[in-house]
Amino acid sequence: MANVLGVIPARAGSKSIPNKNLYPLAGKPLIAYSIESAKRSKFLTKCIVSTDSEEIARVAKSYGIKVPFLRPKELATDTALAVDVMKHALLEMEKIDKKQYEYLVMLQPTTPLRKPQYIDEAIRKLIDTDCDSVVSMVEVGAHHPARMYRIENDKLISIMDEGTAMRPRQELPSIYIRSGDVYACRRSVIFKHNSLIGDDCCPLVIAPEKAINIDDMKDIVLAEYYLKNSNESA
Repeated sequence: MANVLGVIPARAGSKSIPNKNLYPLAGKPLIAYSIESAKRSKFLTKCIVSTDSEEIARVAKSYGIKVPFLRPKELATDTALAVDVMKHALLEMEKIDKKQYEYLVMLQPTTPLRKPQYIDEAIRKLIDTDCDSVVSMVEVGAHHPARMYRIENDKLISIMDEGTAMRPRQELPSIYIRSGDVYACRRSVIFKHNSLIGDDCCPLVIAPEKAINIDDMKDIVLAEYYLKNSNESA
C-alpha cells in the first residue's frame, strides 16, 4: 500500500468560537471526532495533529494520536494558508520518519460528522485513477446560485438570467460546494501548484446531513442533533 500521511490541522486561535477545536461537542472535544475517524481509516499510513497549542496537543495525545512537533506561530495566524501548514507538516514528518510520503490528506477538525469511509474512498480514488487530487463535495440544494441576487442601489440583480432563476429547483443542474471533510492529493501537487487541489481534481460527494462545518454556535447545535440522533458511531 502507498505511503499516505494524514494531517489534522488544529490551531489555538478562533474568533467565532473561542478555543473551538476543544469545544465540547456531545461530550467530547471537537477535535476528537476527526482523530477517531482517522484512526478508523484503513488506508492512512500515519495521521498526526499539527497545532501551535500545548493544550490541544495534550488533548489530541489523550485520544491516541501523535503530535510530533508544535507548529511555528507564523503558521497559526488567521492569514496562514492551509497549504503552507500541510507543506510544513509533510516535510517535518518526512525528516522524522526518514521516508517520503506519496499522498497527503488534510482532515479539518471542524467537520466532526466525517465518516472513516470518506477518508478511504478519497484515498482509493486518488490511487486508482489518474487524478492528482480528490476533494469532498456536497450538493448546494436550495442555495443554488441560479436563485441568488446581488443588491445594487437597493435593487435586486439576478446572478443568472431571470429565466433560469425562476425555474423549479428540480430542473436546475446539480451544483456542488466543498464540504471541508477531506482534501487528498499527490505529494507533487502541493509543490507544483502550491495548493491541495491540482489540475485534475476528482470529487467525493458526501451526504448533506454529514456536511456540517463548525463555524458558529448554530453549527454546534446542528451537529449535536445529528450525533445524538444517529445510530452510527462517530
